[in-house]
Amino acid sequence: MQLTRFTDLGLRVLMYLTGLEPGQLATIPEIAERFVISRNHLVKVVHFMAQQGWLATSRGKGGGLALAKPPEHYRLGEVVRTLEGLSQLIDCAEPPCALFGGCRLKVALDAALQAFFQTLDGYTLRDIIASPTGEAIIRMHRGLSGAQAEGGPLSSITLPSGSGR
Repeated sequence: MQLTRFTDLGLRVLMYLTGLEPGQLATIPEIAERFVISRNHLVKVVHFMAQQGWLATSRGKGGGLALAKPPEHYRLGEVVRTLEGLSQLIDCAEPPCALFGGCRLKVALDAALQAFFQTLDGYTLRDIIASPTGEAIIRMHRGLSGAQAEGGPLSSITLPSGSGR
């Protein structure tokens, strides 16, 4: 199974926003630049996530986006399930399958998908931003590439309060 680019970007946005200081906002152009991704595609992802109540957004000069809730309130299974819009891996009825009613493939795939989401539901956004991810996010906020950051010790990077440390 491969997650869509939409889901991938949604997860990256949530992770990036965990590195903001309280009261700080990120912008779509900033996030697009940091991840080297299309601004237009990111707009669609952010809009959808704001509709879900996951992001707090404000428009205009000085506007931007931030997490609407603390990172521990975002269950990865719920986030991925919603971003993917996926309830089943295959639909035996459309197009109609000649094996319909006499095949166990759908049962196996449905069980696997349920296990996949159940595993992801065991993790929160806070869990996945633990070290070393949190430090990498802070470097992104500071505009440092991995190569630039290698010169300095990670111990000098302090995660904002409420970001997994």
